[in-house]
Order: sequence, then structure tokens, then C-alpha cells
Amino acid sequence: MHYDYLVVGSGLYGAVFAREANARGKSVLVVEKRPHVAGNIYTEKIGGIPVHKYGAHIFHTNNVRVWNYVTQFMQFNRFTNSPVANYRGELFSLPFNMYTFNKMWGVTTPREAMDKIEEQKREAGITNPRNLEEQAISLVGRELFEKLVKGYTEKQWGRDCKDLPAFIIRRLPVRLTFDNNYFNALYQGIPMGGYTRLVENLLEGIEVRLNTDYLEQREELDALADRVVYTGPIDGFYNYRLGALEYRSVRFETEVLDIPNFQGNAAVNYTDRETPWTRIIEHKWFVFGRDEEGKEFPGTVISREYSLEWKPGQEPYYPVNDEKNSALYAEYRKLADAEEKVLFGGRLGEYKYYDMDAVIAAALDFCDRELRR
Repeated sequence: MHYDYLVVGSGLYGAVFAREANARGKSVLVVEKRPHVAGNIYTEKIGGIPVHKYGAHIFHTNNVRVWNYVTQFMQFNRFTNSPVANYRGELFSLPFNMYTFNKMWGVTTPREAMDKIEEQKREAGITNPRNLEEQAISLVGRELFEKLVKGYTEKQWGRDCKDLPAFIIRRLPVRLTFDNNYFNALYQGIPMGGYTRLVENLLEGIEVRLNTDYLEQREELDALADRVVYTGPIDGFYNYRLGALEYRSVRFETEVLDIPNFQGNAAVNYTDRETPWTRIIEHKWFVFGRDEEGKEFPGTVISREYSLEWKPGQEPYYPVNDEKNSALYAEYRKLADAEEKVLFGGRLGEYKYYDMDAVIAAALDFCDRELRR
């Protein structure tokens, strides 16, 4: 069979495009190198609990079009992200808010909190931040930086904060209220039943071939379609001929525990440098500790996350969008723009960190342009 479109990758970008192309009467084949659909938002059931296999994903958006689109395919619960920071056994509320400032300094009013932050900023005397450390201190003062930013950031990026560019932290949220909702978004939640089911619903009625590596079978697969929508790594598409783009990757240690409650929250960030993991996710709390029938899960599942430098064979998670890598991506982009048959999109195809709602918005915009042809 010959197809109008070959879609490489079954993550959100590829699944949305495949759905929209199919709805407009186009024939579509989706190929996926993994043994499952959904890319990094894949969830699998362990002891009945939907476990985010490739890291926690919390859907949040202010984009009404995106929210109306995604809720066609799944009902979402009302989960609100309120992470906790653990600094050497001390617990702090995130993002920075009045609960955080009260724990840190004993202050009880917004004016006291603001005065404390401004005092520390003045003491630092930084007017032209040269690196991430100076940028963060100039925004929130030294104490918040030392306890809640420094260690976590250095583990996340594998570099000292003095060696990271200032632009990585353009701003740090400071709330002079008791609002500990991490995302100031109109809509927020988790698909009831998990993200895998959401993507399966998007791909309903569309041919999907799993365990199929496009880059290993490119010539054969390209011959099957008029156009290719490629959502894999752009440098990998060109066999790294200009050099490899850099990413941070993540390793997960997942444990099934025969206890009802490990940490009492979905996410706890470990912000000291000595603790080797960046955070612990307790998956059951994304669904309020209950299955779809409302029954409480008797046990629990936790995942420790370890940030590491990406190497071939590992999953690339976070693009390192510094000047060097941005310049290299621009060169790959020139090659991509010259392609007549292949179109690049998504987190890896565009070497860009995307929140889920931004992925969907970008895919829908791409559909509006491409499917008018």
C-alpha cells in the first residue's frame, strides 16, 4: 500500500498530525521504534497504578484550543501540581511562596518576605549577571538560591552553576501569596486512565507499526509515502554528519512498595547536591491514590530520577540550548529546510524543549499549513 504520509514517531506531535491527516481523508502510516506508542508520555500499569515510565508529565495550558482538542479524546482529572523541596531533611513548598518564606525565615507577611529577599539581593550587589548563579542570586537572594536552586540545578545540568549561562534562569517565580500551585494555568490535570490511552485514542483507526526503526529502514519506508513527517532527532536523521547535538538524559529507578504511602506527595525535589537523585515521584498521587472505580491502591510505586549526560543509545530528554548547540542546530535546520519530501517537527526534530500543550499547539498549526496542500 502507498500512503500520503509516513509519520515517524508516535509521541504527541506525530499522533496529533496522524489524527488530523487521517480525518482529512489522507492515508497515514505511523512507525515507532519502541514496542509501544506515546513516546515519553507512555504510562504503564504496575499494581493497577498508572506509572509514568519516562518521567512525570502533568498537562497544563492556558490555550483553550488545545484544551478543547485534547479533551475530545480523554477526560482529565483535576490534579494540581504542588511539589515539595527536600533540602537535607527540611521540607519547603514550591514554587517560592509564603509557605516557603515562612519556613525559611519565619516571616508571616508579604512585606516581610519581600524585604528579606530585597535585603539579600542588595547584599549580593550583582548588576550584570555573568552566569546562572549570579542571575539566580540577583533574582531571589543567596539563601533561596543556596537551599532550593543550586544543588538541584547542578544535578539537572551536570555542571556548576557558575559554569552555566545566565539565560537558563531568566526568572524565578516568587509569589507573595499562599498559592502553591506550580502552574499558573487555566487548565491542568492528568488523563484518566493514563497518557497511553490518550495517544491510543488519537491513533484509533490509523495503521501503526511498532518496533520499527525508521533510520535503519529509511529507503524502504520512504518509498511507501509521498511525504514524511519526522519527529526523531534531527542530527540522527543526518547521521550526525555535522556533529552530535547535546542533551541531558534521565535514568529511573522504580520500586514497587508494599506500603500505602511513601512520601505523601506526587513529587518531592531533592535540592541538596549530596543526594544523587533529583526527585522522587510517587505515581499513585497523580490519581489521588485511587483506581478508576474509586478504590484505594493498597501499595505504591516510586521512581527516583537521576540526571545524566546523554550518550548514544540513551533517550535524549532535554536539549542543551546554549550558544554552541543552537549554532549547530541552525546548520542542521538549513539541511532540513532543503528537504523536499521530509518535514521535521516535535521536541527532537526541532531541538526544542516543549511542554505538552505547546507540542499539541505546534502540531495543530503545522496541520493547518501542511494539510491545506
